[in-house]
Amino acid sequence: MKKPIVLVPACSKMLGAHPFNAVGKKYLDAVALAADCQPLLIPVLGDTPDLDALLDIADGVMLTGSVSNVHPAHFDQAVRNPALPLDPARDAVTLPLSRRAIARGVPLFAICRGFQEMNVAFGGSLHQAVHETPGYMDHREDKTASVDVQYGEAHPVTLSGRLAEIVGATRVGVNSVHGQGIDRLADGLVAEALADDGLVEAFRVAGSEAFALGVQWHPEWKATENPVSTRIFAAFGDACRERMQTRSA
Repeated sequence: MKKPIVLVPACSKMLGAHPFNAVGKKYLDAVALAADCQPLLIPVLGDTPDLDALLDIADGVMLTGSVSNVHPAHFDQAVRNPALPLDPARDAVTLPLSRRAIARGVPLFAICRGFQEMNVAFGGSLHQAVHETPGYMDHREDKTASVDVQYGEAHPVTLSGRLAEIVGATRVGVNSVHGQGIDRLADGLVAEALADDGLVEAFRVAGSEAFALGVQWHPEWKATENPVSTRIFAAFGDACRERMQTRSA
């Protein structure tokens, strides 16, 4: 059977001496296996592509996490730590793509950096160093630990709204692999998960008829083995299938 097409914008990376566009396999596996959709990588070449042409063939969009951060100029701040990586070529694609996908009713699922991108795209701001912000705990991973430990359960979040309905619970444990986080939640976004320190960990787009959800944690990590992740990706996949049926009608 034909599967829904999910656009997945790449990150720009240097691998050795050469620039690449790349997406982590764990994200593509989650789309293919947990959402049962066909991922389609979108290059980020610095210039905004023809977004409507891309969305014409898309049944969904997923914004991935990344080691890079959204450039703080997009939320009127200076760079706090020049040692941290940025990816302006990705910003040039994902920020307008987020807005256009929502405007056209294309299901959108955003993870970690993608979650932060979505907030910025709609006018919100970020803490560039959550761990240095009074009142918040350190949400970063232990980089000396194994990858399984880094992406293991780190703290609980309290769920509400549509996300609680999807997951079937109001309190779940999530991993925590981020240094930045939401400061001001953009107008039109509704918090659907909070960490115990009050940091927004998930949101939905208010009034969107399509699936329009962002999460700060990494549900793509071993998505088919984690019931919470499986339910979120299944809901995203179902929304993409509904979009495909509507698009082909």
